[in-house]
Amino acid sequence: MSDAFVVYVRHDEKVLIMQRADEVADFPGAWDGIYGIGNPEDIEAVTNRITECTGIPAESLEYVRSGPARGLAFGNRLNDVIPLLFISDSNEVSSRTIYKNYEWVDPANIENYKSDTTEGTGSTRYAIPQIGAMYGDVASFLYILKTSIGQEQNVAKEIRARLSGTGSLKDIQDEIFGVLVPGHVRGYIFVEASAVHHVEKLIGMSGMTTTRLKNCRKVLPGVSPLENTLSYLEPKAATAGIEEGCIIEISGGAFKGQSARVIRVTESKEEVTVELFEAAVPVALTVRADQVRVTQRVE
Repeated sequence: MSDAFVVYVRHDEKVLIMQRADEVADFPGAWDGIYGIGNPEDIEAVTNRITECTGIPAESLEYVRSGPARGLAFGNRLNDVIPLLFISDSNEVSSRTIYKNYEWVDPANIENYKSDTTEGTGSTRYAIPQIGAMYGDVASFLYILKTSIGQEQNVAKEIRARLSGTGSLKDIQDEIFGVLVPGHVRGYIFVEASAVHHVEKLIGMSGMTTTRLKNCRKVLPGVSPLENTLSYLEPKAATAGIEEGCIIEISGGAFKGQSARVIRVTESKEEVTVELFEAAVPVALTVRADQVRVTQRVE
């Protein structure tokens, strides 16, 4: 059993990273999780260590899970370090013990987070070894797959089928957590996974033994930032962006292709009431909001 651990604390969609003081013997000035010595299975002791380093009260912290030990080189010695994940309902932090600074960052930036240059060195910030890999052991990252337009659902179904089998992909079944197919995003799907190489194996990227996934072109480089992605994953009401006075074009039904002005928006029913421009007598017509396209917005 390892006697060292690194804790990652999540608050909403952000993860806490802390910068070691310059006087620390190991990795001075490096960005870190919350490092501690002791039994990682003693959750009370780990919680006390988080409070000691961050000032976050114990009652605000909730243990989620731990991951396998990873060997980290500390000078001439190799230490087995176990990552742990906690959730905090507070984002109020004060840097204590071996830490001098902190930041709440998007998980996509945990490994490549850019801060001010390290004082006196002129170099960009650096982190403890495997900070991103250890975070993936207890949490996940969001990756974007480029697909053929119109084949998003088929690609997602094939991914789920591959993960439900007992073949060569059995070893990554616990590393892929979800496949997301937003209905209003064409040509892309999202895969939640612990690391990109698991996603590459899943779709059969070049050099992998897995058969190439049909209609899936590639994994986009890097990790998708949650703050930029969540808006695409949340289903939007059909009436979103439609206001009274907007000029629209009807895209379905008996009046397809005709232009009209919106006179009322009923969000609860996702309907709009419009007046057709080409009607001889102005008549209020109610149509589904997903059958109209805004061509001119209200100023």
